Amino acid sequence: MATKEKVVAFGLPQNTAAALAYVLGWLTGLVFVLVEKENRYVRFHAMQSLMFFAALTVASFIPVIGWLLSPLLMIVGFIAWLMCIYKAYNGEEFELPLFGKLAKKQLAKMK
Repeated sequence: MATKEKVVAFGLPQNTAAALAYVLGWLTGLVFVLVEKENRYVRFHAMQSLMFFAALTVASFIPVIGWLLSPLLMIVGFIAWLMCIYKAYNGEEFELPLFGKLAKKQLAKMK
């Protein structure tokens, strides 16, 4: 018995929208947080993307410390980016340490 995929923002299937929320980091996270109003799964991944990649961006601009850690932050960000896209597309509500819980709390406040 085939199950019908949930269609969400921009007419995309749920798993595709969740994965696309990570593609351009905080930018696509912001777009999907603003556009998707109903689907909790997509909103979670969009908020997590927004928070995680915004934090990496801000951290890389901190004078001296951020500049020295920037190469490490880029590697961590790239690995997290690939893993989040993969898990979101496969239907997993994968939580990044710290950011997953923060995303859920923020979404609960936004209702």
